[in-house]
Amino acid sequence: MPGIAGISHLSLSVSDAAASARWYADVLGFADRITLEGDTYVRRVCMHESGLVIGLQQHQGNDGTPFDPTRAGLDHLSFAVPDRATLEAWADHLAALGVKHSPPEDTGRGFALSFRDPDDIQLELFSPPA
Repeated sequence: MPGIAGISHLSLSVSDAAASARWYADVLGFADRITLEGDTYVRRVCMHESGLVIGLQQHQGNDGTPFDPTRAGLDHLSFAVPDRATLEAWADHLAALGVKHSPPEDTGRGFALSFRDPDDIQLELFSPPA
């Protein structure tokens, strides 16, 4: 079987690419690097110091229907953090920004903290067990 080296990038459909790019910068530290425009879309390419790249796609004709994890497609996006202490620091950071989030929860496989972006896409921060 041919190999896979990792994830190249993620692309999320959003209702307002510029507003989402600001939110991902302010909340998660992604730098808004490139704006691409086509006949039917605007894409903001955002890069994180970890090397992760997220494309935020605003499609023409987006009717504003909120994200629904029960439909086929993305359920949630989880970002790895190194330990529980970092997860607790993220909880403080999100609270300071007024971002509603769950408390860090023990999943039995590690600790998870959940929150949502402006389009209601569920995001998670996950640390390995202690």
